[in-house]
Amino acid sequence: MKHHVIITAGGSGTRLQAELPKQFLLLSGLPVLMHTVKKFSAISGKIIVTLPENHFNTWKKLCSAYQFEIPHEIAGGGESRFHSVKSALEKITDEDSLVAVHDGVRPAVSEELIQKIFDAAEKNGNAVSFLPLSESIRRVDEKGNSYVDRKHFVSIQTPQCFSIRALRKAYAQTFNESFTDDAAAVEAATGEKIFLVEGEKENIKITTMEDLIVVEQLMSAQQ
Repeated sequence: MKHHVIITAGGSGTRLQAELPKQFLLLSGLPVLMHTVKKFSAISGKIIVTLPENHFNTWKKLCSAYQFEIPHEIAGGGESRFHSVKSALEKITDEDSLVAVHDGVRPAVSEELIQKIFDAAEKNGNAVSFLPLSESIRRVDEKGNSYVDRKHFVSIQTPQCFSIRALRKAYAQTFNESFTDDAAAVEAATGEKIFLVEGEKENIKITTMEDLIVVEQLMSAQQ
């Protein structure tokens, strides 16, 4: 069975207040997104990267400047993550495959976790990376706030891996703001039980400049 990956990098990165979107910022000598693509270079199928269409040339120039030659395809990023993944799915033609979806700004994901996710999806039909919560949490609503037991909650990461058929069905439905990740969209469209696989603390999503600094230190330590 073929293993494909969709790497979502369609964001503008406005929270970093940087000149370039965060996926293009330098991290240990390479743009963030290149580190992420490299982690998936051993998979058997396609690597599809979603990008804002106005930054296609930016990425092309960066690939040339850094002599980045790992084969991959580009899909136009939509108005949301949902629409970006939907666009990328059109580039996968075989119907007997597994597709992982991963955030382009999670460059510290390990090859071991990627393999673990694909293996679990082969066995169970899908696999979603998670971390147990380590801090206390409270429920907040219009009445105030109240204690909740954190053991009943987890934090969701990527990669998230599903059959191509499940993803096609999930992304054929009308967009809903509750679809903050692929698991939510698949669950709503197919009713599939979602299988959780413990992820990695190092698999940080870069959303702030502080995150960029932490990931750089982590990657330096790993090297």
